[in-house]
Amino acid sequence: MSQSLRNKTKQTTKLTNGTRRNNKSIGDKNGSVPARPILLTPALLRGWSLPQPDKGGDKEERGRVLIVGGATEMPGAIILAATAALRAGAGKLQIATCRSIAQLVAAAVPEARVFHLPETKAGDIAASAAAVIAEHANQVQAVLIGPGMVEETAVVRLMRALLPRLISPTLILDAASLACAKDDAQKALHKFHGKVVLTPHAGEMASLMGIDKELILQDPLKIARRAASELRAVIALKGAETFIAAPQTHETYCNRTGNVGLATSGSGDTLSGIITGLVARGAAPVQAAAWGVYLHGRAGDKLARRMGRLGFLARELLSEVPALMAEFDGHKNDHKK
Repeated sequence: MSQSLRNKTKQTTKLTNGTRRNNKSIGDKNGSVPARPILLTPALLRGWSLPQPDKGGDKEERGRVLIVGGATEMPGAIILAATAALRAGAGKLQIATCRSIAQLVAAAVPEARVFHLPETKAGDIAASAAAVIAEHANQVQAVLIGPGMVEETAVVRLMRALLPRLISPTLILDAASLACAKDDAQKALHKFHGKVVLTPHAGEMASLMGIDKELILQDPLKIARRAASELRAVIALKGAETFIAAPQTHETYCNRTGNVGLATSGSGDTLSGIITGLVARGAAPVQAAAWGVYLHGRAGDKLARRMGRLGFLARELLSEVPALMAEFDGHKNDHKK
């Protein structure tokens, strides 16, 4: 999105400041949920701290993640997302990807256990992989589906076979997997009772909701809230301003960290991976989405100051995340965007 549109959006979106209460709900001084979105700031996030492992805790306590994705022509996306989940603090990582690229992915992410899956002739994950994926997915806290998946028809077939088999994990859906939330398929997400996070940009949201992209750009807050209600999922509608909307509590947040440099290949994969890692650690879906979007934007801002706004790479965002989280853990001084 252009800087001029970003500025216009900032001028027309009215925000409010909120306070966290018991780390669960947000509201004004009377405890009610405000109609305006809450601006994500360091002060607010310090009052909404992420779950922390015990000093003597092991990797199981930090949570288990499964990343499902990849295709023969796009193995890098799943590598970015998987690494991001670890950088966000997840303890154990599993990756499920196409048979023909599994060895490459395993070599690129040595921290992960990698499962190879049957694939279509076109090089996408086949629907026949659903049972194997579900077996592993039901043993982890967070499952990310979508990075690097290319052919929408193949993804929809896989998701239709997979979703009924899933019982316990929180789902994070990104990229091609968002197609499973279209039309009648939306009902498949309702059984998760809000334990779903979707991370669409405006174009993907337009496809999901069956409306023109321009309508989303005109009022992204309204669309994010509508999608959260209809899909019964947390929505992180990405843009110059990213809006995070929750389905049950009706909380809505606005993030203004980040810059145009984040509009680059692989950036969305790093964001979805960060959110997944935070969910694995025990963060509620809306908290993980809000923190993930903020950290992702701040990482981009740090790189922009050091390298310039254009030309930093999505993979370079990842090493910034642990230090950014540590600023909050250690109650260091606030930093501007």
